[in-house]
Amino acid sequence: MKSLAAPLIKLIVFAVVTIMAVSVLAVAVANYLPTSGAKYTAQFTDVTSLAVGDEVRIAGIRVGKVTAINLLPRGAERDIAEVEFQLQDGMEVPSNIDASIRYRHLAGQRYVLLTRGTTGDESEMLQSGDVIPLERTTPAVNLTVLFNGFRPLFETLNPNDVNRLADQIIQIFQGERTNVTQLVANVGTLTNAIADKDEVIGAVIANLNSVLERVNEHDEDIKEMVTSLDILVSGLAEDRGTIGSAVDSLSVLTTELSALLESSRPSIQGTIGGVEQLAGNLNEGSAEVESALQNLPVKLERVGKTASLGSWFSIYLCGLDIMLGPGAPSTVNVPGGIPRLNQPIYTNASPRCQPGGIQ
Repeated sequence: MKSLAAPLIKLIVFAVVTIMAVSVLAVAVANYLPTSGAKYTAQFTDVTSLAVGDEVRIAGIRVGKVTAINLLPRGAERDIAEVEFQLQDGMEVPSNIDASIRYRHLAGQRYVLLTRGTTGDESEMLQSGDVIPLERTTPAVNLTVLFNGFRPLFETLNPNDVNRLADQIIQIFQGERTNVTQLVANVGTLTNAIADKDEVIGAVIANLNSVLERVNEHDEDIKEMVTSLDILVSGLAEDRGTIGSAVDSLSVLTTELSALLESSRPSIQGTIGGVEQLAGNLNEGSAEVESALQNLPVKLERVGKTASLGSWFSIYLCGLDIMLGPGAPSTVNVPGGIPRLNQPIYTNASPRCQPGGIQ
């Protein structure tokens, strides 16, 4: 007969592990937290969905639980609910503590959050049994009223989108209060700035109305312009092949012209230098140039007369003289010391060669 010791040991170990796991799970489900410390009471105007046994947290850490929820007797200005909670042993809270009810999840479970207040004395601690007044508490957001306002939107969304949006709304309205406050303040500042510029905005709108009226008056012209532009674009689209070829040819022309200028650059530079020198010479002899230009019409007229009979010059010779010596023109290079000489070689005695004859 086989020994039962080994299977029995395994069974006992399995049973112990199972019992421990079930115990841990039961504690987690029951949200059990050993509390034997001080008890406090917080007053709220609304504690909907808050239940005995719900958590009390500080900075997100469980430090206690709700032990009782009661309604104050009638006689006050409004209905007030008192929430009694107990903290862990050794936990103390300052007298300026604030209490608020927050949503734990979308299932509706809530918890009490304790935070340090911005006013009051932090050095003084609350005593067991003290009450946190209404001035230092914040009730939970009434999501029923809030979500009813979003009902038309929710009807068009699928359940997953609704849950995601609801979770974001909860975070905005309770977990991100500072950001919402800042957003509202910024919107108020923007609204005030717009209100301060109402005259400018009014002038802009009035001017815009004038512009739109002018545009409306010329709507036919604008329509014709758009139609013409459409025809132009259509024509360009039809000739895109030709335009592309022209662009390619222009590219080739630019390349060839660049090569031509590259090879001709030295000659062009020399020509420009010569033109500069010519301009300087013309400037220096501006008086002679001006005189030549003034006498040129008369000279050309006389030359024209000599060529009026045909493709030759008709010159009538009246005389031929040779002049040397001091009386010779300056253009004749005559050596010095030669006596003056003025020797007529030929003289025509016709009337037209006499003074006052035919010109």
